[in-house]
Amino acid sequence: MTDELVRVYVPATVPMLSRLREQGLTDGEAHAVTPMLREWYAEGDEEELEYVAFTRAAQDALLLLRADSSAPRRRVVVSVDVPAASVGRGDGELGSSLVRLIGPIPVAAVAALHVDGAEAVDDVAAAAEVIAEAQAGDPDAQFTVDGAEDHELEWYDVTELDLLLRTVS
Repeated sequence: MTDELVRVYVPATVPMLSRLREQGLTDGEAHAVTPMLREWYAEGDEEELEYVAFTRAAQDALLLLRADSSAPRRRVVVSVDVPAASVGRGDGELGSSLVRLIGPIPVAAVAALHVDGAEAVDDVAAAAEVIAEAQAGDPDAQFTVDGAEDHELEWYDVTELDLLLRTVS
């Protein structure tokens, strides 16, 4: 019997993408449609729930950018399809999409890559500077983060990884 696949949204940075082909993605926190998210958004359909999880991964990418000041100022989300056994429970809070990846995720599991376009760089840079303050409730910081979130991430097939890295690095 094969394990059911789960779509997981992994926050990342451009340098993490450059390591993806050889090393895969390391285990860590990511986002998915969890039972807690379903319960909170009882009226949401599957597509809406996936969008919430994806958006939260993009927000977490801002935290990664804050921690890595040398990374290009672009949010990155890697959509992966992994066996359910590779996805650990998150924080268990009502409405949470947080999950924990168990073990490295190979490039073969990548369904799509999502990266900010060039027009988003300034807004993303500003948001990465204040994301912690926004999460702590600062309304001015949240306004700045919202400016970055107004930009939709561009979609790339995993076969475009090398081309993508040449254009955003």
